[in-house]
Amino acid sequence: MKKVLLSAVAVMAFMSVSAQETRFGVKAGANLSTFTGDVDDAKSLVGFHVGGFAEIKLTDKFAIQPEILFSTQGSKQEGSDLFGSYENKVNVSYLNIPVMAKYYVAEKFSLEAGPQIGFLLSAKSKYEETVDGEKYSEDIDVKDGFESIDFGVNFGAGYDFTENLSVGLRYNLGLSNINKNEEGDNAKVKNSVFSLSVGYKF
Repeated sequence: MKKVLLSAVAVMAFMSVSAQETRFGVKAGANLSTFTGDVDDAKSLVGFHVGGFAEIKLTDKFAIQPEILFSTQGSKQEGSDLFGSYENKVNVSYLNIPVMAKYYVAEKFSLEAGPQIGFLLSAKSKYEETVDGEKYSEDIDVKDGFESIDFGVNFGAGYDFTENLSVGLRYNLGLSNINKNEEGDNAKVKNSVFSLSVGYKF
């Protein structure tokens, strides 16, 4: 992980030398995430992200934007039977490092795309079941069941309200199987995350 971070810093420093302008900022917002693949009845889970970025303008219309974000994601399953109802939430948190290529199609409106690497920080399952009016719950650490690194690609758009304040919409398509397959388990599970964020450039 240290090597990846050092490499990212080196790339940012190289681009900053040839950049027309580099601006740093912070961003935060909401996530709507789920798991895709070999998952039955997966439903979306609301989370959040927060972090910082550097917008490195290479031309008037083109910029590179590396980011470092803390992101809470996951999915939930729910259902019912003759005995009662249940809900299982799996909450995962990542340190995500996307590197976005931004193209300003208009003065304030940009389109973006780029790769992302995510480092798993935690994974917890909360199972709740209601039987005959009685509610039972259990919290389990399930980090050992997930791969520690996730690769994905992002697509999005942004709008600058002012020179400092902006809003962005992004979709993260997970490419990696995040399920740490045990013997006899070939299930494939991937992240899928929609994000709405507000950013502030200094």
